[in-house]
Amino acid sequence: MFDWILEKKYNFFMSFKEIDPILEIALREDMPAGDITSENLISPDSISKAIIIAKEDGIAAGIDVACRVFWKVDKKIVCTQCFKDGDQVKKSDVLMRLEGCSLSLLKGERTALNFLQRLSGIATKTRLYTKELKGTKTKLLDTRKTTPGLRLLEKHAVKMGGGENHRFSLSDMVLIKDNHLRLTGSISQAVRRVRERIAKGIKIEVETTSLAEVKEAFESGADMIMLDNMTNEEIVLAVDWVSGRVPLEVSGNVDRKRLKELARLNVDYVSVGKLTHSFKSLDISMEFLS
Repeated sequence: MFDWILEKKYNFFMSFKEIDPILEIALREDMPAGDITSENLISPDSISKAIIIAKEDGIAAGIDVACRVFWKVDKKIVCTQCFKDGDQVKKSDVLMRLEGCSLSLLKGERTALNFLQRLSGIATKTRLYTKELKGTKTKLLDTRKTTPGLRLLEKHAVKMGGGENHRFSLSDMVLIKDNHLRLTGSISQAVRRVRERIAKGIKIEVETTSLAEVKEAFESGADMIMLDNMTNEEIVLAVDWVSGRVPLEVSGNVDRKRLKELARLNVDYVSVGKLTHSFKSLDISMEFLS
């Protein structure tokens, strides 16, 4: 009943309109004046075959992105995908096969791998976290704690790992937090003021730190309530009092070890910033075959 927060806002893998500028910036950053090593060593007529291979187990994400990078470098490169985003991959699995101009393959290698390794790392970490919630009603949410400029891609990686997306931007929904309250006064004042000004249908979530604030947020008409840095005992009181009338989200330094106990408390969502700010990139490499 609360899936409004999980609606997919962007389908950028149907159209690369949103991410092409990101890829172009990354390629310009890596070779602002060409690849002076490869260009002075390799014949422009050289044609090669290469593979991109997983060096450890994980969840693939960014397969389409990596192929798109090579296409941006050279539209004649043939990229054959062996896995799709969201697939479990094992060490030594070939993720994709490439064929084309040797120079072009070398020029796209690092940028393609940077995206693929990073996004697969996020997807892999997310999958480990979602396993802790399996069989419960609690859903795992990401946050806006993403790498500047890469939010669309990183949130896509979370989805590929089995997590769900919270708001993509400050424009998507209202989330009244502690700093807003310091500037506007009480929760009830803040909810009333913003409700009068936003378009119909936009949801309002309120961050709370005590049961008293939970009650005020609910009675003010909040559509969702965040329980920020609360103890398990405080969360139990909030869950019991709200009794399913609005969704509850737990937030604040949540690690993997705590997920199961939070699910047992019957909360609707747990948001985890670590998914996109404290992950380990998956070890993936590119090897020339000829």
